[in-house]
Amino acid sequence: MMDVDPRQYENVCFPEAINDNDIHNIVLSYLVHNCFKESVESFISCTGMKQPADCLEDMEKRKRIFHFALEGNALKAIELTEQLANDLLEKNKDLHFDLLSLHFVELVCSRKCTEALEFAQTKLTPFGKVQNYVEKLEDFMTLLAYEEPEKSPMFHLLSPEFRQQVADSLNRALLAHANLPSYSAMESLIQQTTIVRQCLNQELGKDAPPPFSLKDFLKS
Repeated sequence: MMDVDPRQYENVCFPEAINDNDIHNIVLSYLVHNCFKESVESFISCTGMKQPADCLEDMEKRKRIFHFALEGNALKAIELTEQLANDLLEKNKDLHFDLLSLHFVELVCSRKCTEALEFAQTKLTPFGKVQNYVEKLEDFMTLLAYEEPEKSPMFHLLSPEFRQQVADSLNRALLAHANLPSYSAMESLIQQTTIVRQCLNQELGKDAPPPFSLKDFLKS
């Protein structure tokens, strides 16, 4: 959760009626963020909006990288990331570690334990020189101790949710590297709305509005 004083939004939240351009920008931001190339092209064509510079070309590259990470093909995701943003992983060690860990997990899931151990020794162990990675390394290495790693205490590291988390982090990092917002405008609005409502709940108590629900909001 963002550590932000919601009062800073008091002059931002709907100072005047929202116009079509505002809505178009929010929708376009969401489509670009999530690499929906064909939808972006159709939306720009329908609304007459100006296409962002290099938008579609970079989006297609990001989309390929995102899907390779999401599918667990971390080495290909790393290769393409280094082509698109050659210094990104060097500067973002946490992300680099997570991507390498994805490949380790795929080896473990394929029961290639010897190969997984060798990969860990050459690619992951060097991270152990930094204390922040020691516990993470121990968690991943625990998987090798089980004949059925999906039944180990660290089973969540094998889950699609973990791959999704890493893929999302990679996508945000690539956007930031290209000087684009790491979060879509829609995500930022939802975060801000949630924070403001939480603040109101604390200040107004039982008289506060109900907690924000995206599902209820979309129905309204």
